[in-house]
Amino acid sequence: MFIHLSVLVKKIYNGTCTINDLTKEVKPAMKKIFLCVLTLAMLLEMTFSIQVCAKTINPTDTQLKQMVKKMPLTEKIGQMYITPSPAEPAKTQAAVSNYHLGGIVLFGSDFQNQNVEQFKEKLASFQTSAKIPLFIATDQEGGEVSRLSTDPQLTQNRVFPAPQEIYNKKGLAGTITEATETAKILHSLGINWNFAPVADVSNDPQSFIYARTLGQNYQTTAKYISKVVPAIQRQHVVASLKHFPGYGAAADTHTGFGSTDRSLKDFQKNDFLPFKSGIKSKADTVLIAHIVMQRIDDQLPASLSPKVHRLLRKKLNFKGVIITDDLGMGAITKYSQEHHVIPDVLAVKAGNDALLSNNYEQGIPAIEQAVYKGDIKEKQINDSVYKLLKLKRKIGLLQNYQFN
Repeated sequence: MFIHLSVLVKKIYNGTCTINDLTKEVKPAMKKIFLCVLTLAMLLEMTFSIQVCAKTINPTDTQLKQMVKKMPLTEKIGQMYITPSPAEPAKTQAAVSNYHLGGIVLFGSDFQNQNVEQFKEKLASFQTSAKIPLFIATDQEGGEVSRLSTDPQLTQNRVFPAPQEIYNKKGLAGTITEATETAKILHSLGINWNFAPVADVSNDPQSFIYARTLGQNYQTTAKYISKVVPAIQRQHVVASLKHFPGYGAAADTHTGFGSTDRSLKDFQKNDFLPFKSGIKSKADTVLIAHIVMQRIDDQLPASLSPKVHRLLRKKLNFKGVIITDDLGMGAITKYSQEHHVIPDVLAVKAGNDALLSNNYEQGIPAIEQAVYKGDIKEKQINDSVYKLLKLKRKIGLLQNYQFN
């Protein structure tokens, strides 16, 4: 009687003993009580096992499609937004809850003045506010762009060198190790999407993008990309090839427009090589830049251009999630002001599945109206949300999600 009941129950389920075996040594007067208690324990064990199994089984494709079908349009559009986190956590929680946001992106200030437990608790509070678990993203390239370097207490003063520096010292093997270890750290903190690796190639040390690249030729960069993408994604962290179609010598679009008059043939021969390599390595996402490819579309930046998106889908055969670069960057704000448009609507029309934007209060209803007017097909929205949910499933975000 003093043996733990759960041990007895497991012995019965495993077939190592029977109920009769267990009752042999029980006094006749106690048999009924013992059997009642044992039966109750078995029922509890079965219930617990069923609950555990239910929580660890991922939703099927059919369940995801049904979920998308049942979601109100405004919620589906909200799922397409990956938005910067307001300074106050309570405001982030409210935005996530009220607008059904698909994810948030963390910048340097979001990492400051917190220890590991405080940081993880903050991200957990964001997840609790979400109806559907959130993507939590950041830019962790290493070197110049390293959010984890903002507050040393989060990573015990660990240094995150640029890929170029690591490659020059330790070769390709070193960059793979660094990508793996960094992804593990991100995952341990509750971050599940890294806007990396940089697939741009530049041979000009004076270029704004040069220090963020591998600093090597197209072929070597392509080999690097093919290795670090799986290294990141094996840690249940989403990777993003950026910045398609490749900055090359184009200007920085954080402050204004950058453009290139290079031919498509030139891009296919050179800049596209690292992106093709990443796509072949099953990169989850591609992040599209705001540069203007004058030979492809001289009217719209790549992030808002249907022609550039068709290029990525058809020529490079990319089937995954396409996300814009930040729609709050100078190139896009300038364009939207000059043309009196809401860039979020143009971004969806172009073919983006996810929008990196903090303009959800204005953007969600504007996209909704565009659907009602027939400017955007609801099927396109459905397809994008389905892709995003599949990606959430892939990294384990939907394991505990309860489907009605």
